[in-house]
Amino acid sequence: MPVTDLIKSSLAALTAKKSGPSLYDLCDPLLRGAGPGDAHLRTFYKTAVANPVLRPLMGRAGLPALADPDRFAALQGAIRSARDDAAPDWAAIGRAIAPLIDAVPQQHPRRPPLAGKASMPPRAEIDRVIKGCATDLIGSYTRNQGFIPAYAAFNLIGDPDFHGRDLVTALVGLNARTYKNATLLFNLARAFILPNAPVARLLNPGWAGFAEPMWEPVQIRHRSAYYDAFFAEALMDYLGTGLATADETARANTAIAGMIEFCLTTSRETVRHPTDGTPFDVVTALVKPPHVRMSKFFWKLKSDLGFGLYVPDCDTTACSLSAATQFGSLDPMLDQPFLDYYAGYQVRPGTNRAPPSVDINAPLDFTGGIVTWIENAAGDNPFGNDLDPTLNLDVLEAAFRNHVRWDIVGTEQRVTFLRGVVDFHDRLIGSGAFADPRAHIYYLPELYAAYFGRCLAAFRAMPAAIQKTIDPNDRFAAMRETILTYVQDDLAAHEMNPFDAALALLALAKLGGDRACFAPAVAAMVDAYGEGGRKGPYKAYEWNKMKTPTRILVGGPEVTSAFVLSALSHARTSLAAA
Repeated sequence: MPVTDLIKSSLAALTAKKSGPSLYDLCDPLLRGAGPGDAHLRTFYKTAVANPVLRPLMGRAGLPALADPDRFAALQGAIRSARDDAAPDWAAIGRAIAPLIDAVPQQHPRRPPLAGKASMPPRAEIDRVIKGCATDLIGSYTRNQGFIPAYAAFNLIGDPDFHGRDLVTALVGLNARTYKNATLLFNLARAFILPNAPVARLLNPGWAGFAEPMWEPVQIRHRSAYYDAFFAEALMDYLGTGLATADETARANTAIAGMIEFCLTTSRETVRHPTDGTPFDVVTALVKPPHVRMSKFFWKLKSDLGFGLYVPDCDTTACSLSAATQFGSLDPMLDQPFLDYYAGYQVRPGTNRAPPSVDINAPLDFTGGIVTWIENAAGDNPFGNDLDPTLNLDVLEAAFRNHVRWDIVGTEQRVTFLRGVVDFHDRLIGSGAFADPRAHIYYLPELYAAYFGRCLAAFRAMPAAIQKTIDPNDRFAAMRETILTYVQDDLAAHEMNPFDAALALLALAKLGGDRACFAPAVAAMVDAYGEGGRKGPYKAYEWNKMKTPTRILVGGPEVTSAFVLSALSHARTSLAAA
């Protein structure tokens, strides 16, 4: 947000007329200072919601509906129950707040159609951007003393797809009380922000394109194996272009090797198969200091607020295995029969395993899909479980890359597992639900489209006989056509920021789309090159997100550089072949 707009929005929020009881009128008598009940709820309120920065802004954000003393008292009763009860009725607490959230519906940006016809930039310009992005990534790895960072930012406005019903679902389905407390208070704050336009505009300004820019002034730098696997793959794409100098090749290989080691060694965690107890080494989502590379202040703050425990997940594990395989790693971890392990997390009728508890992307049919979170060795699973479509593409892609090592069609059980995941995607894509942001937990539809292309490329690289065994009815061909239509007629035919353009181009290049459709996306990335100023070639955009406890965006300038680098590298290869 420009400085002048920030000042205007701040003044409007600070001088707005108060039209009813505020969040602090409601909660201060119950949660401010020391007192009875759950201490974490009080701590979270003080630190995340009633801090000195937000108080002046939200102190005037009132709700006229709460002028009704009975409604005010009922809402206080729900908060008191969350504070005092040993086993709160979280569904009842959520139902008390849900109508306030649904009273102000949200929607994703409406992108205007592209104006005019874009011309394909010259090859020299494409190569210049590729090399600039590679220089940014390699330089960042050096400057940050052995890693490339990503950043997290809290957005108090909440996710447009997270409705009142979803709040009830999350409060019931999440396991850790601290995480329930955070989800409760963030969404309570959201209920006061949404109807107060000056505050809402300040906390959530508009933007161009689909993926949200990460403009928030406070961004938490950190490191995760998921990010390292992604950055390693982008640098491998750069080496595949033949543009790297000898020095760049050596530095890129050093960075890739270091990030693969972080994935398979530093982030490795031993767990047990969920049904038969067989030990498996998997990859945890967020390791502890010093490896997380988060400042001591933010790590303490994160822990104090109840986010101290992270467990492994199926997506981080799959992406780490894929990147390691592409780099030619011989780590014994890769030799484990991972298809048998993932099968323990597949949603199948007739099993004793509970379905996803945080099904905020319902009414999707989850049958055949794989849930997100893996219980650690102690059995902890603080986030309950959910099911994200893009994660399921990552598991397939890792399996296809390791089809020999994992003998993926060697048993009837493995074939059944893979067909089940393919059927899940076939239903999702065939119904058109894949294009709805609500169907996704951690990503946007445009990233699903790009990662479908990545998955399909790995599928087509396998021997024809294995392809036929997994997909006897050639459903991948039909899915490809549907995804291509979405990318060409929707995603790439409307206004794009450079992050959107990179995902559109990745999908087009990986799926073998019409090369005439490449031009708008390539032009958008070339034209935006330099927008990041001193921070890098590009700004930070939404890459992935959490919908609970509030909308938490993850991305960074280097993330945008990596996606642009990969997209242009694959498009360059496709254009050269033409």
